[in-house]
Amino acid sequence: MSKKSKLLHIIITTLIMASVLFPSMMSSVRIHAAPSVGFVLLNSYSKTLKIGDEFYLAAITSNGKKPTFKSSSSKIASVNTYGKITAKKPGTAKITAKIKNGEATCTVKVEATKIQLSARHISLENGYSAQLKASASTGHTVTFRSNKKSIAVVDEHGIITAKKPGTATITATADHAAASCTITVKKPRVSLSKSSVSLYRKRMVHLAVKSSSKSTPRWKSNKKSVAVVDSNGTVTAIKNGTAIITVTVDGVSKSCEVTVKKPTVTFEVSEITLTVGKKKNVKVSVSSGNKPIFSSSNTSIATVDEDGTVLAQDVGKAYIYASEDGVKSRMRVIVKQK
Repeated sequence: MSKKSKLLHIIITTLIMASVLFPSMMSSVRIHAAPSVGFVLLNSYSKTLKIGDEFYLAAITSNGKKPTFKSSSSKIASVNTYGKITAKKPGTAKITAKIKNGEATCTVKVEATKIQLSARHISLENGYSAQLKASASTGHTVTFRSNKKSIAVVDEHGIITAKKPGTATITATADHAAASCTITVKKPRVSLSKSSVSLYRKRMVHLAVKSSSKSTPRWKSNKKSVAVVDSNGTVTAIKNGTAIITVTVDGVSKSCEVTVKKPTVTFEVSEITLTVGKKKNVKVSVSSGNKPIFSSSNTSIATVDEDGTVLAQDVGKAYIYASEDGVKSRMRVIVKQK
């Protein structure tokens, strides 16, 4: 603006103030200008705004009439018929106030919104949460979005929850501006209380798992005919042999070798003699502590019940067997006449 224009601007601004403060005095004041030349004076010729800001552009015209307002780019800054300017997106727009034979322009610069994040990188164990704080330079509401919801999700308050190991990007957006934070969901540290264990059939053992993740461990036996495992890590021996029990947390696995031992089965005596019609309970020692299954080689000579009580049926010889988990032992029975 030239010195002459600045001076004229000061004079007109003074007149505006005077018209507001002393309306009766100013009613007699008239601004004279050449009929062929008009002018428009503005209260501002350049203005910097943030997105969403509003500013009233006031104008004094040589003919005393209200000017028409126009924006060179309404997408950047719009203006209504009363001179109210609204900043919409980053860039520069010129707002022109125009009358016949005269006009003036205000250059409006709309600043790009800046997003401030509390962190650019966050590492989490699965199942855990973290708060990502974000603010916009305009003070407007910031929205959050995750590009991989299977790995990490984020709510409207910026609270991030890890879902599974991997990498996701959380983007905070406001006024078409964005800033991002990289989320790394770490693979967990997993350990088992035992790496190997031996036990007999029907016996149980609990395997304790420690994990840095909040995910539920998944258990598996590679030989369910030998040993099975439940969802709590309790292993039950089924029969002699070897099975591998594996626990998996978020893709990280640890294993325990389970050996189901063969028991020893031993009769207290190797032979007994009975007369026909007599009974005798035989004692058997089983290392597993399990109850053996009894059978007779010849039930016409001697029978045996589930508790090991032998009954002499007829004269002759027979074998009584005791078996447990595939291991069998025998005792001879001689039956004589009364």
